[in-house]
Amino acid sequence: MKYTLYILLLFFGIGTAQNSDFHSEDLSITSLIDGTLLTPDINKKMPLAIIIGGSGPTDRDGNQQMMKNNSLKFLAEGLYKKEIASFRYDKRIVKQMNNKSIDEKNIHFGDFIEDAVAVLNYFKKDKRFSKIYIIGHSQGSLVGMVAAQEGADGFISIAGAGQEIDDVIIDQLAKQAPGLVDNARMSFDDLRANGVSYNYNPGLASIFRKEIQPFIFSWMLYNPQEEIVKIESPVLIINGDNDIQVQISEAALLQEAKPNAEYKIIPNMNHIFKEVEGNDLENSKTYNQFDLPVMPELINLIADFIKK
Repeated sequence: MKYTLYILLLFFGIGTAQNSDFHSEDLSITSLIDGTLLTPDINKKMPLAIIIGGSGPTDRDGNQQMMKNNSLKFLAEGLYKKEIASFRYDKRIVKQMNNKSIDEKNIHFGDFIEDAVAVLNYFKKDKRFSKIYIIGHSQGSLVGMVAAQEGADGFISIAGAGQEIDDVIIDQLAKQAPGLVDNARMSFDDLRANGVSYNYNPGLASIFRKEIQPFIFSWMLYNPQEEIVKIESPVLIINGDNDIQVQISEAALLQEAKPNAEYKIIPNMNHIFKEVEGNDLENSKTYNQFDLPVMPELINLIADFIKK
């Protein structure tokens, strides 16, 4: 299960499951944003958490066609039991894929930020909620950082990168395919300087093929260490120490940039919030265990932060 693959596997199909045991409402925020609102008590005001998913065509439950673990669904349901409402939504590319209207070269990182801000603004007008927090997972951490600057009452990063995405990928290649590092660095530099890169190794086509270069270029424009500083509301930074996609050093960079942020490393938690004590193979298996719960410590940390 490689991070360099997960951040770039943009085009799988999706399915979304619902659970009738919770008071839920399906909402369309815009023509491209569909999601599920969970409200534990419809008769009193409560805080709301907006949950932003990670890389690829991730649905509101945290799933993709070949990866069903219900990580975001279980997170939302755990917060529900703590009397915290939540809204989680399908990334826009899910709907675009289902409608067969997706065009790779026209996907930009800023689109995801625009969607998150639209969700935030929608719920800022909803009088049912006392405060609004943004929870960003993985790629969604950076999306959420920028969106939270538009008036969220707090921001929570789970498994968010602390470096610009090209540097994250270079670090991962150094561990997985060191022979490609020099070519990747040169290709990223070309892309940053010229908006296009031509002389990349065929082994890096998943990153640099021309159809997705505009997306990678637009992602590279955002530095998490710069964006997190701009958030004026409270910040909580979380990572698991058994995350094989995002190292805890990335969370440490975020905390270094934002020293007043709360910072927590959860023992044995992997990238999708599941407890893993085994090796990388055991870790990878959890990505397709749809009934494996998320770690209670994660729910408790977030709930305590929101309720302060």
